[in-house]
Amino acid sequence: MYVHWDGYPSHHLPLLLAAHQHRFAGSLDAMTRHLIDDVPVGWSALGTDLLDGAPDELITALTRGERYASDQLDVITPDGSPPTRMTVRDGQASGLDWGYVLHDHGIEVISLREEQHGPVVGWATDPRTRFSDHPALWQPTGPVPGRPPSPAPKLTTTAMPPAAGAATPHPARR
Repeated sequence: MYVHWDGYPSHHLPLLLAAHQHRFAGSLDAMTRHLIDDVPVGWSALGTDLLDGAPDELITALTRGERYASDQLDVITPDGSPPTRMTVRDGQASGLDWGYVLHDHGIEVISLREEQHGPVVGWATDPRTRFSDHPALWQPTGPVPGRPPSPAPKLTTTAMPPAAGAATPHPARR
């Protein structure tokens, strides 16, 4: 799968993890069909439509309320021939910084500046994890460079007493 814009792990991994968990309900086959098989060349950008079916709280945490659609890459060849899928093997995708390989057990993240293989981020990983974009940290034998999300603050449902010295409103003025 080729994606032209914003290929960093901090952007792609949350979208791909949430898509696998929610939009595609854990079906790697359905996800692969959508992202790879049904696209002639690749993607210009991955969008928040991959979050369809995710809980609103997760969508807000990942997007801060922004919504934008995925966009397929529109390639026009100079000779009018049909465009072909870009691959690393045939040299068309030289200059890429990141590679993502979809496996049954997770997404392999390859820093193409550093390695030919990378660590695998399991499909059950919380999409709110803060992943590093530093290529040297994505070593095949190292841990996944990401910080789990902070626990959400607990909401209190009981009224707090007024602070010392605070004026208490008169009952008629409430």
